[in-house]
Amino acid sequence: MSSHNPPALDPDTDQPNNPGHELAQFGAGCFWGVELAFQRLEGVVKTEVGYSQGHADNPNYNLVCTGSTNHCEVVRVEFDPAVCPYTNLLSLFWSRHDPTSLNRQGGDVGTQYRSGIYYYNEEQARLAKESLEEKQKSFKNKMIVTEILPAKRFYRAEEYHQQYLEKGGRQGSKQSAAKGCTDPIRCYG
Repeated sequence: MSSHNPPALDPDTDQPNNPGHELAQFGAGCFWGVELAFQRLEGVVKTEVGYSQGHADNPNYNLVCTGSTNHCEVVRVEFDPAVCPYTNLLSLFWSRHDPTSLNRQGGDVGTQYRSGIYYYNEEQARLAKESLEEKQKSFKNKMIVTEILPAKRFYRAEEYHQQYLEKGGRQGSKQSAAKGCTDPIRCYG
């Protein structure tokens, strides 16, 4: 650990609960809908939403929303690569947002909504870069702005944000997180 860097910039050293599993982090706009999509993916054993890639230690939602911390809203995924290869996570990531939109997704604007793939090992980095190059081919006149960086310390978001849409959100309308579910994801505050 370097004394000149804030702790938030240290690598994420958390480990999966099962030694055969891996972690991955993705930023693709508001974390609620992205998390529900990953919850539905076979081989994903755990999801958490939180904040990463910023410089403030122990940020909270209100602080991140000021735009002063440079944190990104992320979903941290624990997955079993024997059931769900990392490439499956990447495919879902690309399908869930507009990677050509800088610091925004739809009506959500700010650096916390940027597009990012945050890797835990060199194999993930290689696959992420290859997937970006392949995805870029489908955008003729737009450049993908997704950042691909090492995963930094993960700060778990407040409990009410965890599995928010599965729990029903503010409207109390629960959405299925069942594996393989293809129901449309409705994102609401």
